[in-house]
Amino acid sequence: MITLTGLTKRYGRTLAVDRLDLTVRPGVVTGFLGPNGAGKSTTMRMVVGLDRPTAGSALVGGRPYAALRNPLREVGALLDVAVAHPGRTAAAHLQAVAASNRIPRRRVGEVLDTVGLTEVAGRRTRGFSLGMMQRLGIAAALLGDPPVLLLDEPVNGLDPDGVRWIRTLVRELAGEGRTVLISSHLMSEMQHTADHLVLLGRGRLVADAPLDDVISSASLSAVRVRTPDRDRFAPLLRAAGWTVQPGTPEEETDPDELLVTGTSPASIGELAFRHDIRLHELAHRSGSLEEAYLELTGAEVEYRAASDEPTTRRP
Repeated sequence: MITLTGLTKRYGRTLAVDRLDLTVRPGVVTGFLGPNGAGKSTTMRMVVGLDRPTAGSALVGGRPYAALRNPLREVGALLDVAVAHPGRTAAAHLQAVAASNRIPRRRVGEVLDTVGLTEVAGRRTRGFSLGMMQRLGIAAALLGDPPVLLLDEPVNGLDPDGVRWIRTLVRELAGEGRTVLISSHLMSEMQHTADHLVLLGRGRLVADAPLDDVISSASLSAVRVRTPDRDRFAPLLRAAGWTVQPGTPEEETDPDELLVTGTSPASIGELAFRHDIRLHELAHRSGSLEEAYLELTGAEVEYRAASDEPTTRRP
């Protein structure tokens, strides 16, 4: 597991990460989200010892990264795509990384095959596209066959096939019982990839919950009701304590539609039955991860000064 306790990082008066308490567990893909400047990359850098915390701790398997004897065998990380010397071939780059952590040379060929770079293993990386460099960085993270993986924006620069490949890869790795922490700005892709979500805002924890729970928290999650008795049914729904709105903007031409929040289709159906209301449609309309994300982080901006009064932590 990755365990963060009171993790704090200041750069002068800038508070980048603010008393972060978090446990990232194995066996699931944990999505790491937040606006630009929320502290995601800084947090990942502290986990792997590239930045020193101002306060608190970041542990991997109960130990700080600096205490790991062979770190690439325990933690694999893709934090910066431009890490390979442009004059080296892909294979030579991975061979050097493997030698530095006493990883068997055979792993180079294995990870090149895993990321789809076997045919270009002998090419110098100066000619690689951004997507190819991403794959090479992932290969380096996988070299030590580590139980913990941190991937910062791994789909950046990948084509649709590459994005799908990343999705499949990280889910397979988590399915093997590994701890996988992945950040991305692509909400639609994260919705297809992550099992659990961690959201940061101004360096503080905004949400730490399963994906479905975060999505269902969006106010746009609702029950869609179509009834020719709309004018009679709407007051009954409100009297039951539920929020009732007209249809979504693109569907406002339908005079029979209502969106109801705060209840379930079954409860609405029971109410309609008791009052002899005709229903033509009754369906749950799920919110999206993008909607939930914008609601949860809408008030969060770039870093705040350390001297500012702390904002209230969201539940």
